[in-house]
Amino acid sequence: MKLTILVPVYNEASTIGEIIKKIRNVRLHNSITKEIIIINDGSTDGTEDILKKCEGTTDLTILHLLHNKGKSHALNLGMTYSSGDLVLIQDADLEYDPENYKVLLKPVLEEKALIVFGSRFMGTIKKMHPIIRIANHFTNITVNWLFNTHLTDVNTCHKLFKRELLKKIEINSTGFTCDAEITCKLLKKGYKIKEVPIFYSARNIKEGKKLNWVDAIKMYFGFIFYSIGK
Repeated sequence: MKLTILVPVYNEASTIGEIIKKIRNVRLHNSITKEIIIINDGSTDGTEDILKKCEGTTDLTILHLLHNKGKSHALNLGMTYSSGDLVLIQDADLEYDPENYKVLLKPVLEEKALIVFGSRFMGTIKKMHPIIRIANHFTNITVNWLFNTHLTDVNTCHKLFKRELLKKIEINSTGFTCDAEITCKLLKKGYKIKEVPIFYSARNIKEGKKLNWVDAIKMYFGFIFYSIGK
């Protein structure tokens, strides 16, 4: 079984080398092989130069975009190059540890789930601002009300899917709203989401975090829009 790891990247020169190393070093079940696809989304901070030094290995595909087009476009592009049975989304910063992969994969390997979300609130959280924690819980309440679910972390960026499920939906949103769109479209199709506890270490803006309050508000209303739209 092959696991495709999609890594959208924008201006992550300080972390991209380490995250690739961590992905490569994580040890998975012997039946799992890894395929890493990096989508460089028009980075301007030297990320491209670092990635070019990593090219030429069989386990790593690097796609370069001339201009920043957002996470949705990056994921759509990465999917066209993926060949794995499973697809996992990994942000390029160090908030989400690749060591979580083992926990995410377990329900799928045991044939207990087709979709697995890594829940920060079921696991261990470091350095998350209290206001951000409250905002996440408010979004959870909204989504659970809309879909009659009991999810604890709909905004998590550690998601694992059977590839065949992602191929059944089209991602049309821009920016970070794609996370809301993917979740809503799969829930509307009747698929169940299994949550497992993960470790999470938050970054702030000074440390390079890209998502801001404008993005967060767009994501929140994205859940509402995609719960009623196509």
